[in-house]
Amino acid sequence: MSRRKYNHSSKSKYSVKTNKKAIIDEKVLDTRILIILIGVVVLFTALFLKLFQVMIIKNNDYKISLKKLSYTTVEGTSAPRGRIYDRNYNIIVDNKAIKTIYYKKNKKISSSEEIKLAYQVSSHLALKYEKLTEEEMRSFYLAKYPDKLKKRVTEKEWEDYEARRLTNRDIEKIKLERITKKELDSFTDEDKKAAYLYYLMNNGYSYDEKAIKTGEDVTDEEYAYIAENTAYLNGFGTKLDWERTYPYGDVFRTILGTISTTEEGIPASEKEEYLKKGYSLNDRVGLSYIEKVYEDYLKGTKEKYQVVNSTELKLVSPGLRGNDIVLSIDINLQREVENILKEQIMNAKNEPNTKYYDHSSVVIQDPTTGEVLAMASKKLVGNEIVDNIASILTSPITPGSVVKGASILVGYNTGAVKIGEYMIDECIKVAGTPQKCSSNTLGRINDITALAKSSNVYQFKTAIRVNGQEYFNGMRLNFNQQAFDTYRKMYHSFGLGVKTGIDLPTESAGYSSKDIAAGNLLDFVMGQYETYTPLQLSQYITTIANGGERLEPHLLKEVHKATDGIELGETILTTTKKVLNKVETSPEYMARMKEGFYAVMHQAGGYGRGYIEDHFDSAGKTGTSQSFIDTDNDGKIDTETITSSFVGYAPANNPKMSIFVTSPNSSHPNSATDYASLVTMRITKAVTSKFFEMYPL
Repeated sequence: MSRRKYNHSSKSKYSVKTNKKAIIDEKVLDTRILIILIGVVVLFTALFLKLFQVMIIKNNDYKISLKKLSYTTVEGTSAPRGRIYDRNYNIIVDNKAIKTIYYKKNKKISSSEEIKLAYQVSSHLALKYEKLTEEEMRSFYLAKYPDKLKKRVTEKEWEDYEARRLTNRDIEKIKLERITKKELDSFTDEDKKAAYLYYLMNNGYSYDEKAIKTGEDVTDEEYAYIAENTAYLNGFGTKLDWERTYPYGDVFRTILGTISTTEEGIPASEKEEYLKKGYSLNDRVGLSYIEKVYEDYLKGTKEKYQVVNSTELKLVSPGLRGNDIVLSIDINLQREVENILKEQIMNAKNEPNTKYYDHSSVVIQDPTTGEVLAMASKKLVGNEIVDNIASILTSPITPGSVVKGASILVGYNTGAVKIGEYMIDECIKVAGTPQKCSSNTLGRINDITALAKSSNVYQFKTAIRVNGQEYFNGMRLNFNQQAFDTYRKMYHSFGLGVKTGIDLPTESAGYSSKDIAAGNLLDFVMGQYETYTPLQLSQYITTIANGGERLEPHLLKEVHKATDGIELGETILTTTKKVLNKVETSPEYMARMKEGFYAVMHQAGGYGRGYIEDHFDSAGKTGTSQSFIDTDNDGKIDTETITSSFVGYAPANNPKMSIFVTSPNSSHPNSATDYASLVTMRITKAVTSKFFEMYPL
């Protein structure tokens, strides 16, 4: 009995527990259902609010967006570029209207219709179809015979295509590759003309306006045929386009730069960069020098159209010519300098001992602003004088004594030489090097005469002191890296051995020697150790002329907003002088060095006498350096020559201009005569006289 009671009791307890668990589960279920219902209500509320926002609040915005998506926006051909002026507002680059035959694809036109059109129109146009490539011929053949080439794709290849193992591009490639040589050889001249026109019609983006023929290539008959039949030639039309003109001919032509044609479009190497900026593949862009550097200012704004339907375009915004830029160059002075160079080069070649001489260069700057007023280099090639202006930026020369202004400042700064100190100019002998002398033995001289008569020895003895030694005959010169670094730092502060920063695409920093032999210090201080470009040497003399500010040379002076007429528009940019650094020296030392440069031009026996007319009150420094060239083009230097150079500025107390002139290889020492051409002096004198004729004191 007791056992039964026990079992009954256990069963009752189990039932109670089960009921309690059921009640708890029911409550949990109710709670979960409530949470789900609340979630559903929240989601529907959010959806309702979003729909309310879309359909009511932002309804108009979405209508505008839909309208934008419903129409395709296209652009016209490249708009005319901005004009380029010289500093006196003479137009030196302009645009000229030219006849253009163009094609703009109709949205609904088929490939077969385009091919028929290509045959029809090409029969009326003279086309240079010899430019047609094999790839373009294959593309034309594929467009002409699509069904024929479709059959050349195997079943297996179609299966791979259906399975997405091959793409549309892969299939097209297969078709193109299976066009036989015999089929390509079957092209007649008529086929090739049509194929070339078809290529021009489809090159670039679909809705771009393609220039088929422009300028002098378009005959009156061709222009008239297209103009009279536009309604029947689906997409072909005529218009007046533009091309660059140069009122001053070839003067400064290289630096003005070039632009691409419509056929060339964007250079392949810069495609991604231009496309990111919103250009089209066939846009005309600056390719070199000024046109390239100032592309963002000079480029025009093309017309924009909306494609309303397959045949109608609605003008959204009209095209606009690019902004106009004004350069610092005086184009008339530039022309005179170029003519002087041509004349003097030919004269020099009629002199003895000029076998290896072929070019001279000139740079004129405003030393107060860094503006380049004229920059020219001419070279004799065969019997023709050609432009050589790139050498001013990229071809370093051995400067010679023109750098002694920087050298003497190192002496002053370090205390190696004092203002007015006398030394004996004599040939010196340092162990391990040949005897070194000045061009003439000058005896007892001070720092001013050392510059005036270009004493090498004065600089040698100063450099030995900078090196921590005192000269005596036969001494061994210790290598001292600090001495080299001290001189190089001073040279760099004048722009020698560092890039000038000019606003052109490329320039050389010159050549810095790695040879650490101690004796090279003596070559360094007289300009026989490292090489510098003509532009660097121009920056050097400009820095001296203005009292120690190294200014960034520049060609851009102003940018003006485009106008519809000839007049210049609102000024939107004016270039101001940019000081790159100041030479670290005292005003007293700078003034003393400049006094030496004045003595070069005016002291009795000064080596610069005759380079510039005395009444222009100039200061300057001559330089004659050993150069070495490869005369047989075997890659080995084999002949020693002499390079003559000059740096100067005028008037000395208030400079209006600085000038650098060089004539590399103007003579050579191992000839039958020791005659040295004075071509650099004649060029300097003629150019400065012409400058002050145009800009009187």
